Amino acid sequence: MIQDLYRRFRDESPVPRLVFYIGLTIELLMVIIDKSSYINPIEGYLFRLTFLLFAAKLVLTRYELREWIGIFLMEAVGLISYRVTGANDIIRIVTFVAACKGIPLREALKYTFYVTLAGCLAIIALSVTGIYGDMSLTQAYGHESAETTRYIGQEAAAETRYTLGMGHPNALSCMFFMLAALGVYVWFDQMKWYGYLFLMLLNVGVYLLTGSKTSMLITTVYLCGAALFTFVKRFRKMTFFYVCGLLIFLLCIAFSVDAAVCAQRVREAQWNEFFFLNPRDNKHIVTLGKIDRYINGRIISLTDSENNDGMIQTWSAFSNENNMNYYFDMGWVKVFYRYGVIPGILYVAANLLLLWKLWRRRDACGLTLFVMFAVYTVVEAHLISIYIGRNYLLLMMGCRDVLPGQSKDDGNEVIL
Repeated sequence: MIQDLYRRFRDESPVPRLVFYIGLTIELLMVIIDKSSYINPIEGYLFRLTFLLFAAKLVLTRYELREWIGIFLMEAVGLISYRVTGANDIIRIVTFVAACKGIPLREALKYTFYVTLAGCLAIIALSVTGIYGDMSLTQAYGHESAETTRYIGQEAAAETRYTLGMGHPNALSCMFFMLAALGVYVWFDQMKWYGYLFLMLLNVGVYLLTGSKTSMLITTVYLCGAALFTFVKRFRKMTFFYVCGLLIFLLCIAFSVDAAVCAQRVREAQWNEFFFLNPRDNKHIVTLGKIDRYINGRIISLTDSENNDGMIQTWSAFSNENNMNYYFDMGWVKVFYRYGVIPGILYVAANLLLLWKLWRRRDACGLTLFVMFAVYTVVEAHLISIYIGRNYLLLMMGCRDVLPGQSKDDGNEVIL
């Protein structure tokens, strides 16, 4: 009797979908609040609430035995991480991805897009009308050479860039990239040349407001890649592009690990080159130093703290409590520093499984999004966050597939 009631509640009731979307809505709203000037005083309580909602969805979902084993093992990793670090991020993420089963991917991404877009427009409107949030931020953005400000002590010149209520110009440009990437992915089959042109013009406009070169370049490459697959359809099924995507992804991981290993040597080489006109190191370190200048000192920023937080000697199997509160921009380094080497490897493996899934479905736009997110995460940590709603790849890992010949909102169920 109780089993029959549970099965009917699980399979026929709208409650599982309802609790999932309530939890997703709260997570997305927390992302919006974080981008605004408002400080959320009940954030911790909301994280617990969304965890309970996704856990309820998990309990009300049918899984195969192998899926339950996978969920149990990943939750065990999350529990170890929680005991070591005091942070429950991994438990929440695993529960969320598992709870995505049975939710159509396109439906969930559309909902995510609309909620995020509405939230960003609300922040901008409040700022522009003067009701809440600053429109601009005046400070030094590091246009001067790093050597003159770091070694000589020359004061960097301040300039004004627009934030439109989002606290920092980079936050505004980042959210534009995320919305553009998600929107193109969701409506990829309906995209026309004028749609790409419109987004490219918006991209230029956001750059003029924010001066954020990284987001502008990433967005440009993403739009060009998506447009290529839109107008040259035969490329969508070519394995060559998926292999290239794999190689780029692995290169991003390798570069990030290399940066974490060599950051101190890069700093010393830059010092020697400035004062003695000789880096006094090999070509590898000199090349990293040149790259570091183009990415605004991301590598040597790993040496800014007393303990060189972020460098590989501060990594450990499951991290530690002291690594939860130090922030830097390199996202892939942050994965291993903040969560530990073992969870980091598991996250990389989950991304590789997602890439395999994209190849199996010949999801060319998904490949473009995946690759650009991987590249973006080298220099920015937006996706590596306590906010689940920031990382659209988690939905892609957990939500339902769409197979050829099925409707776009129906399909088989795959848990990664």
